[in-house]
Amino acid sequence: MKKIAGLLLVAVLLNTTVTAQFNKAQLQASGLTCALCTKAIDNALKKISFVESVAPNIKTSSFTIFFKKDAAVDADALRVAVEDAGFFISKLQLTGSFSNIPVKNDTHVTVDGKTFHFINTKEQILNGEQTITLVDKLFVPAKQFKKMSTATTHTCLQTGKAAACCEKVGADKNARIYHVTI
Repeated sequence: MKKIAGLLLVAVLLNTTVTAQFNKAQLQASGLTCALCTKAIDNALKKISFVESVAPNIKTSSFTIFFKKDAAVDADALRVAVEDAGFFISKLQLTGSFSNIPVKNDTHVTVDGKTFHFINTKEQILNGEQTITLVDKLFVPAKQFKKMSTATTHTCLQTGKAAACCEKVGADKNARIYHVTI
């Protein structure tokens, strides 16, 4: 009986979903040449269902994006909106409230159904408000991506899709994997 209870406890612990609620993002765009460019990105971001508001900064080509409370945030939707407006993301940082999420270098963590692969990250527990930076090749300049590529041997970094390294955390084959650093 004790053995069955122990197995049930292990099963519950393994299936526990860790949570984080992203409340804002800092996005830097590239390719902007004028105020109309900034306006085009601003309008595109405001059309995304989980975006509450956007505060553009013309001088730095950056945008502070505030998310709706309890909304599921999709970094790829932000990227697509910027690209559809005719520009590119050169940096994307997500800020959120984390609750006891253990991370360490070159490991995968599933948070609210999304898998994050932490690169160049020291071992720590994420608690309270934290900011993570996406380092996937579609979110950073090519030179920075090349530098980050040397930080891991996991193949998921090159494709952004689950590989053998991701199956250990239960990611479905070809599931989206977000590569991040702190």
